[in-house]
Amino acid sequence: MSSIVEQPAYPDVGVRAERGAGTAPKSIEWGNSGPLALAAFAVTTFMLSMVNAKAVNAGVEPVVFGVALMFGGLTQLIAGIIQFRTGNTFGGVLFSSFGAFWLSLFAIVQFYLKLVPPAQVGHALGLFLYSFGIFTFVMLVASFRTNVVVVVALTTLLLTFILLGAGNYGAHTTLIHWGGYLGLVTAGLAGYLACAEVCEASYGRPILPLHSLAKR
Repeated sequence: MSSIVEQPAYPDVGVRAERGAGTAPKSIEWGNSGPLALAAFAVTTFMLSMVNAKAVNAGVEPVVFGVALMFGGLTQLIAGIIQFRTGNTFGGVLFSSFGAFWLSLFAIVQFYLKLVPPAQVGHALGLFLYSFGIFTFVMLVASFRTNVVVVVALTTLLLTFILLGAGNYGAHTTLIHWGGYLGLVTAGLAGYLACAEVCEASYGRPILPLHSLAKR
């Protein structure tokens, strides 16, 4: 089974049970949590981007942040930790970090933003978004051994963070709208990746092309 990166076989680090000579140790096989993390990111990004693009009324934001807490945040964080367990460092860092992003955004909006002086709210959100934009750039640099779809998705995500960061920092609503449009593109790419990986797991062979960049 392929993933957004090649996953090496995870070594058996368990303690061999003493059940007599010739008894093979039992191992637990972990499934690929990548599709779950990608689906969580895609759904949450889609919902928030619909608000940013003004495709839906901003009054729905409480529902968006509820999804950000449970699906985009906690679910993606757990999926990222599983990626570490199966030996996929890239996926572990990517998914755990963006799980933390959604958890942080929920906490900021629900608890901490009201503590920021009103004149500095845009600056605070801009700083937050710019910071994760820098992180996204780091992951983009590391992604050129994965596949084309991952590279394109991280590129559009980086541009989304730049537009949203600039829009919030400078109170430019047009930039926020364009960030919402790019966020919808990013959500679509993440959804495509999730579909490709879960279909491969279901059918036992690649179904949707990802165009691997890994050197063989």
